[in-house]
Amino acid sequence: MPASRETDDTDLEDLGDLQREVVRLVWAHAPVTAEVVRERLSRPLKESTVRTVLRRLEEKGYITHTIDGRTFVYDVATPRGQVAARAVRRIVEWVCNGSVEEVVVGMVDSDMIDWKQLRKLADRQGRRKRRGK
Repeated sequence: MPASRETDDTDLEDLGDLQREVVRLVWAHAPVTAEVVRERLSRPLKESTVRTVLRRLEEKGYITHTIDGRTFVYDVATPRGQVAARAVRRIVEWVCNGSVEEVVVGMVDSDMIDWKQLRKLADRQGRRKRRGK
């Protein structure tokens, strides 16, 4: 698989705890080296283990790398918001038969999101429509 491919609904794989921690570190600190990731992990790991996790995340389309001298420098390939949106889309399809409205109402009813946040989202969507996106 090419490292630059973008994840989509059919190949977005569930990540293990270590992969989630590593991708979150890359999202938070990119561009970043394997050594920096290793130093920031919650548990001590060999650099070879960290490089393996980074390579697998790259194969899955979450991150990408460039080479600076002999050092791999990792960066975001798929932004966190896009990954989150795809995960929510899977939940919407699986749990609510495609009803985004049902998900949003459930989020409001369970106090995950309030009307002020909904208004901000609606305003943002209105601006996007006016710009033609």
